[in-house]
This record gives sequence, structure tokens and C-alpha cells, in this order.
Amino acid sequence: MAQDRRHGLTLRRLRQDPLIRELTRQVRVSHTQLIQPHFVVAGLKGREPVPGLPGVHRETPSSLVDQVGRDLEAGVSKVLLFGVPAEKRDGGFAFDFTARQIEALRQQFGANLWIAVDVCLCSYTKHGHCGVLSREQDHVVNDASVTELARQAVAYAQAGASCVAPSDMMDGRIAAIRTGLEAAGLERTLLMSYSAKFHSRFYGPFREAADSAPRGGLQDRATYQIDPTRPQDAYASSLRDAEEGADILMVKPGLPYLDILKDLSSRIERPWAVYEVSGEYGAVEALAEQGLMARAAAHVECWTAFVRAGASMIITYGARSAREWLSA
Repeated sequence: MAQDRRHGLTLRRLRQDPLIRELTRQVRVSHTQLIQPHFVVAGLKGREPVPGLPGVHRETPSSLVDQVGRDLEAGVSKVLLFGVPAEKRDGGFAFDFTARQIEALRQQFGANLWIAVDVCLCSYTKHGHCGVLSREQDHVVNDASVTELARQAVAYAQAGASCVAPSDMMDGRIAAIRTGLEAAGLERTLLMSYSAKFHSRFYGPFREAADSAPRGGLQDRATYQIDPTRPQDAYASSLRDAEEGADILMVKPGLPYLDILKDLSSRIERPWAVYEVSGEYGAVEALAEQGLMARAAAHVECWTAFVRAGASMIITYGARSAREWLSA
């Protein structure tokens, strides 16, 4: 005898064909939510592929403009720019190279392009750390680093950045940057804080692209990035950054920290970004290259998880392919 389901819930009726599945989706991902990272490097003779990230390059100033133009045609109107200067220093940092690239993008694309710019010192320093080291080279000096980061953020905003995005994880840098922006008459510039950036092993390809791996005696960033075993620090850091004036908060990396994103986005009322970092993205690409994973479907599945956990925007190296992949 067939089971009588008149008074029960039959879930499979809402799954029986693609059209009803489209109508009943609770989580929807749009290519308009995605932000494409770019690396522009001083002194390159030609663009260079980034190991582990197919389709991603270290760009020259001219190839950057060309690539952003192609991405705009593919539906990508938001970028996150990482500038890599030719000269490494211990202090007296010059931010003019990256500022010129912001100006060039703004001149070429005007208001059609939303330009976020990473604010950090790791690509600028000889030692590869995100701030100024002590004379003994044994720790990052917080306040001296914050002073430089605020100066960097103002320079990028003056050059035309829509948004400055400090990724350094120094204490108090959001308040200092917000104060600097307002003092310079740049109160409309958005501030996106990497408020929950963890000390992760998933950053490898990025550090090759940005020439930002730690060097010298201080081997890692454990003293300023969040320990993966201390989720409460992510909440404290994000709440502080919101109170200091951050417009957007971020969790980085993404997939290993979905629980953090879900928790924070439900507790702190700010728009939330998630960075699908190079190791995450590259892992999907590596499996796809071996025929072990369907590339487009796997990337879309990851993005769906981010939105489901509370992200309203996703920084991903696959943004330029999203319109195609999401329509497949």
C-alpha cells in the first residue's frame, strides 16, 4: 500500500525539476556581489602568471588597465588592488606607485569601477611583515605601524580609491585611518576592515603574487593575526573595528571559518565580506585540473556557502568568470 502523504511534508516535490528549484532558492549568489583582486607590480617587463592561480597574473601598470577593462566587459565592476613597489624599505615608505595606478584606473573607467585598495606594509618592507619592526627586529611596533597605515590609506583615498581596506591587524588602525580620512576631507571614503583575519596556512599563492612572505628572524605573523583556536578574538576585533568606524567587516580565509562568519554576521550589524583566499581558490583549481572536481560548480558551491553564512560580498579570484559560471 502506498504511504498516505496527504498530511505529511513531501520535500521532493520542490526538487523535481530545475525550474522549481530556481523558484524556491533561499540563497542566491549574483556576480554583482563579487570583487576581483589584482596585483600590480613596479618594474615588471611583462605580466607574470601567479603559481597556483590559473588566469591570475602579476600585472604591469598597462596590463592592469587592459585586464580591468576586459573584466568590466565580463560583468566585474568591483576590484581589490594590491600594489607592489620596486623598492623595499624599513621606514619612510612611499605610496606613490600604487596611488598612480588608482589614478589611472579612475581616469580610464570613472564611476563605472568600484576600487578598493589593500592597506598594509607587507609588500613594502624588507622583512615582509605588515608593520614596522622594532630596532631589534623581534616584534612589530603597533603605534608606529598605525601611523604609516593611516598615511597610506589617506594617500590611496586622495588618489581616487572608493574604499580603503586595512589588512594588517594592528590594534587601533581603524580609528586612526577614519580620523585621517576625515581630517583630509575624505569622509565619503569607505573603510573595509579585515577585522577577523586568521593566522592561516592558506595564503601561499598570494604571498608569491604580492612578494609579501615574512623574511628574517620573525618568521610568521602569529603575534598580530588571530589564532584559529581563539574565535572570541574575532568577535572582539570586529566589534572594536565597527565602533571605530569601519563600514564593512571581513572574515579571512573563508571556508575554514564559516562558523566565524555565521556567528559574527548575526551579532554585528555591518555588511560582511569574506575573502576566498588564494589557497582555497587554488585547491579547487588543482582538483579541477586533475579532473577530480567540476570547476564552475565547485566554485559556485563555495560562494553559496559564504552567502549562506552571512556574507553580502565575496573577494574571489574567480569573479571574472562568475557571470558565466552562475548561469551554467
